[in-house]
Amino acid sequence: MAGAHPQEIDLAFASNNELRKRVHAAIDQNPTQTTLFRDISTYILNQASQPTTEPTAKKRKLEDSNGAQNGTGAPSSGLTSTATKPWRQYLGVSFSIPQRKKYTLELVDKKDGGIRATGADGSVAFSTAWKDVDQVFCLPVPEKAKRQHNFIVLPVHGDGVNPVPDHLKDSPPEPIVWTFEEATGKNIVEGEDPGPAPMAEAIHHCLIQAGTGKTVIFPTADQFESAIPQSHRKGEKAYHVKGHRGSKEGYLFFTSVGIVWGFKKPLAFFDFASITSVSYTNVLRNTFNLVLTTQTGDIEFSMVDQADYNGINEYVQKHGLQDESMAAARRAQKLNVNPVKKEENGTNGAAAGEPDDGLTELQRAEQELQDMEDEDEEDYDPGSEGESEGSGSGSDDEDGEGYEGGEGEEYEEEYEEGEGEEMEG
Repeated sequence: MAGAHPQEIDLAFASNNELRKRVHAAIDQNPTQTTLFRDISTYILNQASQPTTEPTAKKRKLEDSNGAQNGTGAPSSGLTSTATKPWRQYLGVSFSIPQRKKYTLELVDKKDGGIRATGADGSVAFSTAWKDVDQVFCLPVPEKAKRQHNFIVLPVHGDGVNPVPDHLKDSPPEPIVWTFEEATGKNIVEGEDPGPAPMAEAIHHCLIQAGTGKTVIFPTADQFESAIPQSHRKGEKAYHVKGHRGSKEGYLFFTSVGIVWGFKKPLAFFDFASITSVSYTNVLRNTFNLVLTTQTGDIEFSMVDQADYNGINEYVQKHGLQDESMAAARRAQKLNVNPVKKEENGTNGAAAGEPDDGLTELQRAEQELQDMEDEDEEDYDPGSEGESEGSGSGSDDEDGEGYEGGEGEEYEEEYEEGEGEEMEG
């Protein structure tokens, strides 16, 4: 019976598959309601194409505040005017940034168009022009029973990492973040992809139309895949790492264009050019801290699981993120200026003064911790506790208690043997 449904219904509810299916089911159950639903659909379509009836002063105030919020100056009328019909429209979308509220998501596929969120009265709540978009991400939301994805539209100067130009410091541009929940069960429409791919393709189409050269970035196993099994969905790959930035818990995603921290404010995006170096601190048995050094200082993410160290370090090495000279060259390339020259010895793979010992940052940190423990042991005088020098009696049981694993016990044995040899000599 689906073929008998009026075309107006499919057009009016094209962005809400669940509601469209419910309308179809109601018509199939009671065909006399067909006229009612057709009239409702026609009304919706007409409302979407009608210009706003807001007073001019109120509309001007809305457009001015929208432009300041997103750092785009005076927005083009093609984007903020509801007289401009959107190319795609998605009803009831849950936004979390810059506002936590449900809006209608609209895509305007023109060169001076962009992405916008409109309220029930048709007014534009916030928007970003395609020409002002730096990156667009589609990232899976971790630890959810149902598959969800967060779309992130990141405006230029809105990465939360690099310095903001003086004229935007009072009102820096903010990302736009909304959640896409995959259709399941009866909500799946036959022949349609229930995942986020169709929405991503629609955004990509608009980016092409605007001539931005951008695309929607998805995380991939080629860049990074977590080694930690996902208990909520066994066998499914995870592309995130859980950590803390200060007291706030969040997730790090390692993508082909940089590292994303989300999803709560302040969201941050570290493109490769912004990362001067990467280091690992507070290395413990189960966790470590990841420090990203940028032009504006160090940003530390704590309590990262040791199981994901290898994957993170491979990503870091793959993109040369520990090489300060490469970082300078990437920044130069991004700013379209002369790149930094290599050192006289022809190498640019190590920061100035960094030891070329073949160790990774984490291994070097562990070695430093071991060296500190060694120094503490060397300062220890067994004779001060009433034991004869060189005897070593009882040291295994007493001193070995402070070590976890076996490295400390191994060291104690070497220490005693070395001391005994000196005494014999």
